[in-house]
Amino acid sequence: MMRAAGHITAGIGFALGLALLAGAAGAQTAPTRDDIVGKLDHFEEAAEVDLPALKQQVMERAKARIKNDPGPVNRPLIAPDLAKLPAFNAQIQFDADTPIIQPDSYQTVGRIADAMVHASLLPYTFLIVGHVESNSKTREANAILSQRRADAIRDVLVNTFKISTKRLQPIGLGEEQFLDRAKPTSAVNGQLQILTFAKVPEEAPAHPAAAPAPAAKKPTRKH
Repeated sequence: MMRAAGHITAGIGFALGLALLAGAAGAQTAPTRDDIVGKLDHFEEAAEVDLPALKQQVMERAKARIKNDPGPVNRPLIAPDLAKLPAFNAQIQFDADTPIIQPDSYQTVGRIADAMVHASLLPYTFLIVGHVESNSKTREANAILSQRRADAIRDVLVNTFKISTKRLQPIGLGEEQFLDRAKPTSAVNGQLQILTFAKVPEEAPAHPAAAPAPAAKKPTRKH
């Protein structure tokens, strides 16, 4: 009887140990505010990227029917300068083929918002970069989806977490810039990126209204 009890106790202890290890592993993979700040706060210089032009280039390239397309593995990056910027890659879950954020991912979005209002990141603006993995859909459909997902994250950061819209620029790169070019179908390519993009532009000081010129004195009439 004592031996059986010992086996039961050992079994419970082993199970608890596994549970603790699993919990620790889960805690390590969950990003904290400090994790995100640490990835984003070593900004050196802004990338020379024309965002409106880049959006147009993404759509034009995604729509193009190139006869000798090198394929997703060898496709050239559409915005290589973005790789120079501090980046945090976020595992945000969306409903399939939609920009709808799943409830479990709101905690991660909230932590991104917390990081953005940290003292060391307040002087900066950020890119929200949408990506997708290569799949059965067209490159054009994936480019549109990646932009809509980036827009959705921007909207939540602004409307729910009150981040200034002036500090956020969403851009979807679709299949035109994979995070893992060697494995285009990998789920890694579905991650969303936050990039420290530039310093917040300083607002020009308001000029005080000029004081009105004194009225000219009328000459006095001599009587």
